[in-house]
Amino acid sequence: MPEIISLSAEPRERVGKGAARAMRRAGRVPAIVYGDKKDPVLISLEPREFGRALARPGFFAHLIDLKLDGTTHRTLPREVQYHPVTDAPLHVDFLRVGAGAQVTVAIPVVFINHERAPGLRRGGILNIVRHDIEMVCSVDNIPERIVVDLDGLDIGDSLHLGAVAIPEGARPVIQERDFTIATIGASSAAREEAAAAAAAAATAAAAPPEVEGEQPAPAAPGAAPGAAPGSAPGSAPGSAPSS
Repeated sequence: MPEIISLSAEPRERVGKGAARAMRRAGRVPAIVYGDKKDPVLISLEPREFGRALARPGFFAHLIDLKLDGTTHRTLPREVQYHPVTDAPLHVDFLRVGAGAQVTVAIPVVFINHERAPGLRRGGILNIVRHDIEMVCSVDNIPERIVVDLDGLDIGDSLHLGAVAIPEGARPVIQERDFTIATIGASSAAREEAAAAAAAAATAAAAPPEVEGEQPAPAAPGAAPGAAPGSAPGSAPGSAPSS
């Protein structure tokens, strides 16, 4: 289970876009806590403290304890809205969760044994199709990560959900199909090398075969030694055959 992150929060009274903009001008990040059949709570966060938490791998799979006026709200981050230019967080939604609740969480995927994948050793590229997988699990037992083993994978191979060990107590949201998690593709250098080898093979296949024991045609009687085959008698060496 991932480590539980603690954040300090302050209450905010007003709602609406204008109030949220005023909160951001005051140097705070507006947020809301909802769920667990309780009334929503409007809060604000200190931006640097929240930024450090947001930068942690698998942020959306971490439980967040929000400390507010002596009360702790255990939550899961659900959505972060960002500024379109600066990428600064503008608003955060937190889902309040109770003990034993079943939640849907995006669990980060971690790849291991890169050095034991023949395709990568030959210059192949790991193409990651899914950086995380949505899982349904208990809030008390959220997996920290899903481990994907690259051992033995070669160029052209793909790795699907069925080849991955699912953490105990969790199940993937998508179960009706064995979707792709990653593939091993050829790099541009490897593709150029393969194309050159194919072109050389095609050229060799198109060349006329040499017949073992084949001898040149005999020169005409009386022709000088070295004359071309079929030359007239008395022709000098290298002379063309008479027409």
